[in-house]
Amino acid sequence: MAEEDRKRFLLSLAYDGRIFEGWQSQVGGNTVQDHLLKALKGVCPQIESVQGSGRTDAGVSAMAQRAHFDAPASARLDVGNWQKALNAHLPPQIRVMDCEQVDLDFHARFNATGKCYRYRLFEGAVLPPLQHGLVWQVRGKLDRDLLHEAAKLFAGRHDFRAFSANRGDGHDETRDAQRMIHSVEVLQSQQDPLVDLRFKGEGFLYKMVRFIVGSMVRCAQGKLDPAEIQRLLVGVDFSEKAPFCAPADGLMLEQVYYLGNKSMTSSSSPAISD
Repeated sequence: MAEEDRKRFLLSLAYDGRIFEGWQSQVGGNTVQDHLLKALKGVCPQIESVQGSGRTDAGVSAMAQRAHFDAPASARLDVGNWQKALNAHLPPQIRVMDCEQVDLDFHARFNATGKCYRYRLFEGAVLPPLQHGLVWQVRGKLDRDLLHEAAKLFAGRHDFRAFSANRGDGHDETRDAQRMIHSVEVLQSQQDPLVDLRFKGEGFLYKMVRFIVGSMVRCAQGKLDPAEIQRLLVGVDFSEKAPFCAPADGLMLEQVYYLGNKSMTSSSSPAISD
């Protein structure tokens, strides 16, 4: 479609990732992107694609994944109608929380300035059934001092090659693994078995948050020395990895940040910066 014949819309999506094979489209079709594109075509068959701000793995949920699509200008739907129409076509585990029209040069992925992920741990002896698949149940109490010590190690700009999974796409050895993590928070209410780990950064590598969480938990269990974390953050051979990757359970994409006013969240959630 020529520029004068199309409009671009930005969606904010929430989904329960437990039943999906992640965000990225796959042959089997049971991904969030596949279901969203099917819904878009159900509303407007001329729509060809939808682009997300990034991938989430199988089992990972989201509160505010972002994605954009182009629709023909002849499709006379305003932002509210797009939201209602798409939600009528989507499975109940996926919802369009908001929609806005953006400039044609806006890109959900390339215009993102940062993201916020939350990972939820459960320290209780008995996991409530409604928490199944949404938390990682950790046996035994974690040493809070060691957990906070490990969190501080990951803040800042580091080489996170050892804290990411190889994609096997031929670029693992040469891929830039430098990333800036603005903050790592450990949040827990008094006597609450739930522990939230929140990560804000400019970008994250494949399974990076899960490797970081796995290392933090192992450290808090006394099974991983903080000095080993520091060594791995200096930069290692592409084949050397941190000893444990946390399960997808408990991981959620909470927010995607953008500069300016091209995001529904930019006015209330300022973009994070170095």
